[in-house]
Amino acid sequence: MFKLPLKYILPAIFACLLWSTAFVGVKIGLQYSTPLFFAGTRFVISGLLILPFAGPFLEILQSVRQYYRVIIKVALLQTVIVYTLFYTGMTLIAGSLAAIIIGASPLISAIVAHYTMHDDRMTVFKTISLLIGMTGVIIIALSRQPWQAAGLREFIGVLILVLSSFSGAFANVTVARDSQTLPPLVLTSVQIFIGGVILLVISVLVEGVPFFNYPPAYYSALLWLSVVSAVGFSIWFSLLKKP
Repeated sequence: MFKLPLKYILPAIFACLLWSTAFVGVKIGLQYSTPLFFAGTRFVISGLLILPFAGPFLEILQSVRQYYRVIIKVALLQTVIVYTLFYTGMTLIAGSLAAIIIGASPLISAIVAHYTMHDDRMTVFKTISLLIGMTGVIIIALSRQPWQAAGLREFIGVLILVLSSFSGAFANVTVARDSQTLPPLVLTSVQIFIGGVILLVISVLVEGVPFFNYPPAYYSALLWLSVVSAVGFSIWFSLLKKP
């Protein structure tokens, strides 16, 4: 059986640990802000945080010109669609339940990779593991009692988060397959900034003009989430590009 070296496993674990803290931050921020505005602000800040480390400005522009299609595709799939669904779903269910559902994302990624990448096929072991994992997700979804009014709200939230995971899986495939010579920090900073700007535009159109009189708890959550996104996605996209 193929085994990944620790130099890949440890950064992946660290990125996942960072992302695990995001659920609390999102819940705090959503107490004071609309979902899309909160998400858009977070990612604009994240992109700006990474940009100084992405390399000389002219080299960044050259990479963007060469890979603009990939960057825009990842921005739409990974930032706009994923986090529109994620933040919407988080308004419907508890953070602990959301963490469980998002934790099943690797199962969805395995399905998407099987049908979109020729060198990442399903094995018997993967198939059995996938069936067990998806059974757990189905049990969790049905345990919300969707036939009742209160349960239906949480059930819809679960489905929204599952759709979010599918979009993220397609983004991962795009990064792994189509951006091998694109520097990870350039990809991360530019796509996340573009995605954040798009989310802010959608926010103004859908949610209206935001207010900026937020308490310190909001800004603390926003800053932490921005750092989590900047570091987490920089690590993750770097790992996806490894052979």
